[in-house]
Amino acid sequence: IAIDRPGFGHSERPRSRIWTPMMQAGLIRGVLHSLGVDEATVLGHSWGTQVAIALALQDPGRVRALILESGYYFPTPRLDSVLFAPQGLPGLGDLLSHTVAPVAGRLLWPRILARLFGPSPVPARFARDFPIEMVLRPSQLRSAAAESVLMVPDAFALRPHYAALRPPVTILSGTGDRLVSHADQAVALHREIPGSRLVAVEGAGHMLHHIAPDQVLEAVIGCHGTM
Repeated sequence: IAIDRPGFGHSERPRSRIWTPMMQAGLIRGVLHSLGVDEATVLGHSWGTQVAIALALQDPGRVRALILESGYYFPTPRLDSVLFAPQGLPGLGDLLSHTVAPVAGRLLWPRILARLFGPSPVPARFARDFPIEMVLRPSQLRSAAAESVLMVPDAFALRPHYAALRPPVTILSGTGDRLVSHADQAVALHREIPGSRLVAVEGAGHMLHHIAPDQVLEAVIGCHGTM
C-alpha cells in the first residue's frame, strides 16, 4: 500500500490545518482501518519517517514492524528550513510557487538530484522517467516548503517518545547522505531505541530505495525474523 501524503502525488492538502506527522499519521491510520488492514509493516522515507513514527505511537497494535529510511529524527540547524520559509507563507508562498519557484526548480534540478543521490550516481532510469512536472506544480512546491519548515519543530515534538516505540525498529541509512547526517540522525536514533537494528549502506546517499533496493528489501524481509 503506497500512500500519497497530503499535498504530494494526487492527494490534496487543505490549508485549514497544520499537517504535522501526528495529523498525517491519523489519516493513514484511517486508510488502514478502511481497508481492513489489522497489521502492517510500515516503511517511511525522509520526512515520511516522522509520519511512520507517529503512526507507530498512535496505533502500536496495528504496526507490526517499523522501517525508517534516511530519516530526520533530532533537531539540528537547517538552512533549507530558512530558505523555504517564505514559500510556505500564505499569499507570498502562492506568488512564489506560481512564478519564481517552478523556474528555479527546473534550472536547479540537476543539482537537486545530485544532492538527493550523492555521492551515489543518479540512476539513468530515474533521471529519464521521473515526472519533474508533478514535483514543480505550485501546490506540491508549497507542500514541500511547509514540510521543510516543520522538520525541526516536529523532531522536537517526537524526540521524547522514541524510546517508547513498541514495534521492532529497523533504521536504514546511507553513510554518505548529503541531506541528513548518518551519525547525527540514524546512529543517534539507534542508540535511543533499545533493540533497534541499524543497517548502514556504506557511501550511499539519501535515496536508498533507488541506490540499494536489494538491501532495503532485505531489511524489510529481515525485520520479521526479529519478531
